[in-house]
Amino acid sequence: MITSASNDKVKHIAALNKKAALRRDEEVFLAEGVRLFEEIPAEKIKEAYLTKAGAAALKERGHIDIDALFATGRAEYVSEEVFAKMSDVVTPQGALAVVHRFDYSREDIIKGPEEALVMILVDIQDPGNLGTVLRTAEAAGVSGVVLVGDCADIYNPKVVRSTMGAIFRVPFINETAIDGIAAFLKSRGIKLYAAALNQAENFADRDYRAGTAFMVGNEGRGLKEEHIKAADGGVIIPMAGRTESLNASVSAALLMYEAARQRGYGK
Repeated sequence: MITSASNDKVKHIAALNKKAALRRDEEVFLAEGVRLFEEIPAEKIKEAYLTKAGAAALKERGHIDIDALFATGRAEYVSEEVFAKMSDVVTPQGALAVVHRFDYSREDIIKGPEEALVMILVDIQDPGNLGTVLRTAEAAGVSGVVLVGDCADIYNPKVVRSTMGAIFRVPFINETAIDGIAAFLKSRGIKLYAAALNQAENFADRDYRAGTAFMVGNEGRGLKEEHIKAADGGVIIPMAGRTESLNASVSAALLMYEAARQRGYGK
């Protein structure tokens, strides 16, 4: 059991929590919390750190073989005091894993082109918004998510937690610009619609039953003209009162669920 906060492993976990560059260099991310821990595919767990209480909670829930992790040398016990130093949350639950990153391709995010429902996020910088979109994407049956430009780090611990496990199941890729992914979608016969305020059609009037992709922009400024031009058309979500825009994750949710509704999802 690790009982000293000066242990190198404890310091390393604390650094991984704070430094995106370090997570990127080591091709790992952190998943903390009992519920999130048990969602991790077993083969993706590189290291695990558990308090006695955390391990007991996981064993009681019975969704993951904790004894197997210890048997393979991938898990270690830590004291409650030390775990608090490793944790990124106010109330630690005593379960944390270092997880190998996922490696998806453009093809992975579309499944079959005719069934594709893709969510493209451009310059979404709020970790909560990003995590919520991924969580909602899973619920709405989205085939994949694309992060374009200056988005928040999807492996940020706050993003990972807010996905509620969807990060382990929804394919996602990063793109530096819109042109490449827009051309790829077009080559597969997938229509791309940009959430815009001008020259746009009511989002509920479009047909999304065939391969579809939606694009939502930055929380403050929306999409740039270059992004809108790359799309096959614009869609607008009507708003009453003096509201000028919706939260990015709310806009994304409305678009994804309208497509799901048209496809008879959940019936």
